[in-house]
Amino acid sequence: MCGIVAYIGRKPAVPILLEGLKRLEYRGYDSAGIAVLGQCGLSVVKALGRVRRLESLLEERPPLAGSLGIAHTRWATHGEPSDRNAHPHTDGPTEDAGGHGIALIHNGIIENHASLKRYLLEKGHVFRSETDTEVLVHLVSELYQGDIENAVRSALREVTGAYAIAVLCEEEPDRLVVARKGSPLMVGVGKDEYIVASDSSAIVAHTTQAFTLDDYTVATLTRDSFRTTTLDNVPITPEIRELEFSLEQIELGGFEHFMLKEIAEQPHALRQCLKGRIDTREGQVVLGGVSQYARELVRARRIVFLGQGTALHAGMISEYIIEDLAKIPAEYDFASEFRYRNPLVEEGTIVVAISQSGETADTLAALREAKARGALALGIVNVVGSSIARETDAGVYLRVGPEIGVASTKAFVGQLAVATLLGAFIGRRRFLSQDVVSRLLDELQAMPDRLEQAVALSDHIREAAARYVDRENWLFLGRGCNYPVALEGALKLKEISYIHAEGMPAAEMKHGPIALIDEGMPVVFVATHNSQYEKVLSNIEEVRSRGGHVIAVATEGDTHLPSLCEEIFFVPDVPEQLQPMLTVVPLQLLAYHAAVLRGKDVDKPRNLAKSVTVE
Repeated sequence: MCGIVAYIGRKPAVPILLEGLKRLEYRGYDSAGIAVLGQCGLSVVKALGRVRRLESLLEERPPLAGSLGIAHTRWATHGEPSDRNAHPHTDGPTEDAGGHGIALIHNGIIENHASLKRYLLEKGHVFRSETDTEVLVHLVSELYQGDIENAVRSALREVTGAYAIAVLCEEEPDRLVVARKGSPLMVGVGKDEYIVASDSSAIVAHTTQAFTLDDYTVATLTRDSFRTTTLDNVPITPEIRELEFSLEQIELGGFEHFMLKEIAEQPHALRQCLKGRIDTREGQVVLGGVSQYARELVRARRIVFLGQGTALHAGMISEYIIEDLAKIPAEYDFASEFRYRNPLVEEGTIVVAISQSGETADTLAALREAKARGALALGIVNVVGSSIARETDAGVYLRVGPEIGVASTKAFVGQLAVATLLGAFIGRRRFLSQDVVSRLLDELQAMPDRLEQAVALSDHIREAAARYVDRENWLFLGRGCNYPVALEGALKLKEISYIHAEGMPAAEMKHGPIALIDEGMPVVFVATHNSQYEKVLSNIEEVRSRGGHVIAVATEGDTHLPSLCEEIFFVPDVPEQLQPMLTVVPLQLLAYHAAVLRGKDVDKPRNLAKSVTVE
């Protein structure tokens, strides 16, 4: 959840570290800190609040000179956001004195920190914060005997939990030690320099070459070399690869917010997702990532989609798609519940983990549980080389480009596109005729142009949002594959505008929630032409009769709905399986404009972070 960046090289560390923190701030932003090791020793500066406050503090004091440093932006787990709980943490009784001059930053949770802290207190260690991270740096200090790499390795063998860490030591001013288990960490390889970060957005401005640390791996970096080992000091050779995106892709590019940029990028993102995966001449789906398991997919008895948040909603829609196209029983499950429920994984079960980052802790844990029980594990992820991508048997990358906004948008559309391709891939090998698949793929290839029409609704939606933005309770309703779209619309409104919203199947409204509807309450319906259109019309009448104001997403050419709605957003007419890719866009824009009108920080909503790497 937190953002880690570290540097060792020939250049001044502070500008590189600050730039990296700004690019990683979407991973956590309640406090930030920096530690630099130079000729004057170790210097630490920390601040409650955003990275810009840390930057202001640094401008007010003498420059921190040094070409070795670590920096951190925090999403709090242990201890409230404060200066003293901010990272880096050090091993002395004060920030700049005592101990061995060890400083450490950490992403993750040390589950056995309480017992370790009792042990260290008995040894005379003094703690200044409420964090589990400070326990870890004191444990490294306790085990230090002149070799920081060995001390880190020894300490991590005593730790239970998840971690990505970067450590430096005043007594060894030319070494940076980093390690990882559970939380993401990668190393950018430059000329006489290395940049360590939680993800590649903090690296790509300096080098396009990087390697990802595997779990239980320690890397020791000097200015001109590195070595990687296991916790048992067994040397390993990482795979250095080319980063998948450019610096321009993670810049705002004239947009006010990353979320709006990423909504606008959805047509292009979908084109990239589909590129090379549809054989137009033969009318076939080409999925090289799963083709070697085509026989297992055709013979599958059940497909289970696992995810959290937006990815879970994509999994819910995938259930409809797979059962419709492939005629295989499908279901979805909260990844956070799957591993604790003693799930049944029979022969022929395929589990599909969905995650934008590929690092979602709950989804990764559920995936491992499914594999341990014998399931074939597939992944639908966006980040190349991520943990889920490495641990699945096979999978499909989204290829929608980096997603910086905390509220996921274009990844959701990519996930639905991949699910559709997967359904057609399996269905053609089971029951679907060539003609049916060809027509579906033609429609899918036309979707980017139709997405452009949906994105163009932005100004209209902003005007509508302005009329309802002061209302604190909303309902989002849909049926069939548009029911999860209603859930997604409610989630978006909640997470960035802080308006209370509930999403549910439209028919469920009558079984209790209808009691909430009063005069003027906004009720958003996904009411496109599909197999349940007439039923949705009945639900709209029920809302109107109780004074609710209806906001609808409808199909172009619908002449009946406008008389029933206060606001209506028209999207192109597409096959029912493809509708969620379009109907979600007005709801994304509605949430975005509501948040802006309410003066909220769209890209950094309170209490949230982009990649949830703790359970």
